[in-house]
Amino acid sequence: MKFIDPRIDFAFKRIFGSESAKEVLISFLESLLGLQGERCIAELTILDPFLAPKIRELKYSILDVRCRDHRGVTYIVEMQVQKVAAFLKRIQFNAAKVYTSQIERGEEYPKLNQVIAITITDFILFHDFDHCLSRHEVRESITGNSYLQEILHIFVELPKFRKTLEQLTDILEQWIYFIKYAGSLQEVPARLDAEPFRHAFEMARMANMSAEELELYEKAGIAITDAKGAVELARDEGRREGRQEGRQEGRQEGRQEGRQEGMVDMLLYLLQRRFGELPASVKAQVAKAELPLLEAWSNRLLEAKSLEDLFAS
Repeated sequence: MKFIDPRIDFAFKRIFGSESAKEVLISFLESLLGLQGERCIAELTILDPFLAPKIRELKYSILDVRCRDHRGVTYIVEMQVQKVAAFLKRIQFNAAKVYTSQIERGEEYPKLNQVIAITITDFILFHDFDHCLSRHEVRESITGNSYLQEILHIFVELPKFRKTLEQLTDILEQWIYFIKYAGSLQEVPARLDAEPFRHAFEMARMANMSAEELELYEKAGIAITDAKGAVELARDEGRREGRQEGRQEGRQEGRQEGRQEGMVDMLLYLLQRRFGELPASVKAQVAKAELPLLEAWSNRLLEAKSLEDLFAS
C-alpha cells in the first residue's frame, strides 16, 4: 500500500481540500487552534475545492486550501516545501489580500471577519526557538494585550517535530506526524487507524487516484526535487568559489555569486509554475539580471497577472 506525500502541495490540497473529506480538514483546524465547545467548527465551506482539471489549467500556481467556517472566519492553509525569496512577506501579503477582499466599499468595515493563515513548512523558518508550532499576533508593547486580532498567523515547522509514533500524545501531534511521514508509510499505523485519520489515509492512497491525478502529483514532486537541487548546487558553488579565493573578499564574492545563481534558479522555477513554459527571452533576461532586480521581481511575482506585467517596470 502506497500513499502520496502530504508535503507536496498537490497532495496536500487533495487530502485536505476535497469536498468529500471536510471532516479531515475540520479535525486538523480544530486541533491546531484548540477549538472546543461552542468554538468548534459546525460548518465549513471550502472556497476552492480540489479539482485536478482546474489545477492542470493553473500550470502549477501556488496551491493552498481556503475555507470559511460558520462564524465567517476565513482560513488559508498552505504547505511549503522550499523556502523562497521574501517568503514571510508573501504570506503576510496573501493574508492581507484575503482580508481586504471581503468588502468592496469602506462603509462596510463591520463585515470584515478574521483571517487565519496557517503555513506548514518542510524547512526551519525561525531559528530562534525549537518548538515546531508557533502563533504570531499583534500585541501592545507595554501591556502585552492583543487588540488587533483580525489577521493571525500560525506556523508548523515540520523539521522541528521529532516525536515517534509511540510518543504522540494528542490529535494535533498525530496530524503533524501524518503530514510529515504519511508519504513514507506502507500501511496505516494502528495508532492512526481511526477516524478522521482513516479517511485521510484513504484520500492519500495512490490506488484511489486517477491517471490524471497521478501525473500531476509526479510532476509536482519532480518540480520540487529540481528546485531543491538547483538551490543546493548554487550553495555548493558559492562555498567552493569562496574557499578557492582564500581571502575574505573572495569568500564574500563567492557567497554573493552563489546567492545570485540560486535566486535565478528559484525565480525561473516559480515563474514556470505560475505562468507555464517560459520563452527563451524571459529565461535570458532573468539569467543576466543582478541580485537586487531578481529580488524585486520575486517580491512582485504574486501581484503580477502576466509575464509582461511582472517585467513592465
